[in-house]
Amino acid sequence: MAIDRRKQRILEAIVALYAADGEPVGSGLLANYFDMAVSSATLRNEMAALTRLGLLEQPHTSAGRVPSPQGYRYYLNNLLGAPGAIVLPPEDKARIDDLFATMDAEPEKLAQSAARTLADYTGLAAAATTPQADDLCIAHFEVVQVGRYTAAVLAVTSAGGVRTRVARVGEGFTRGDAQALAALLNRSLTFVVPEDVTDALTAELLEAAPPRLAPVVRAAEALVRTGPQVCFEGAQYLAQDQDVRKNLGTLLELFSDNETGRALIEPQGNKVTATLGEDIRPELPGVCIVSKRYLAGGGLTGAVALVGSNRMAYHHLIPILEYFATKLGQSMSGKKQEEQI
Repeated sequence: MAIDRRKQRILEAIVALYAADGEPVGSGLLANYFDMAVSSATLRNEMAALTRLGLLEQPHTSAGRVPSPQGYRYYLNNLLGAPGAIVLPPEDKARIDDLFATMDAEPEKLAQSAARTLADYTGLAAAATTPQADDLCIAHFEVVQVGRYTAAVLAVTSAGGVRTRVARVGEGFTRGDAQALAALLNRSLTFVVPEDVTDALTAELLEAAPPRLAPVVRAAEALVRTGPQVCFEGAQYLAQDQDVRKNLGTLLELFSDNETGRALIEPQGNKVTATLGEDIRPELPGVCIVSKRYLAGGGLTGAVALVGSNRMAYHHLIPILEYFATKLGQSMSGKKQEEQI
């Protein structure tokens, strides 16, 4: 659908004004927004035209207009990403830099910290995934005795990250057991992609290890099979939003499943991607998920996203999300922010 620039500006204004106070937008308020450069009569005619196009809706109790789901789609797909349209103020960058400086660098903890910090910073829910690449695998295993009946399996990925899992054994666990298992795992499970961990390979490993150590072998297998994890934070902010809280249970259910949660925040390419709730499930009206890919070096990528009402203040929030994605990628790759000259 193609509309002229004046209608685009009016739609942009209505999205912004409706985000600000949640009230239907009338022609008088719009005229003030445009500093009276456009008459109320002209604005009423243009709003009526946008309504006929399905981009605006008119609530029964008001003469004002609100964006329709189709209007939000048009805005998000055609107007939001205009080059140079959104710039993050330097003070926001400085605050975000300070927040990232205190985060744990371990990938799963970093993803969770970034999601929690983004949620607190914006007052919306947020999600982030740990980084992943198609050819990511385990390059080295260590097995450590951490108790008489407990072993920790440490796996170093081909990208340099570390994964850990703890296993309990029914009988005593010794340092000799740890050394023997580490040798077995490094012979059989390094540089193996998850799809190649077959039942036959599992049976071979279990046969090579004493039966009492099977839980440790299965813990190592689980580390090989582990894909990117999604961390969801800030549900309390959704509970306070009247547009979203009636759908909070459905959203929490969706994000409780790791694969579903990852798919929900997977962006299209490297651009900011916005998905309306109606496009996820019919029973999720009023919800919007805005996501951005981050680059962690070595071919590793992940995603970070905001989850909230489709009335969110996009022009304010999108640059914050983009900078969070940049910082998360730098932190995941161990890069420090370059000093500004």
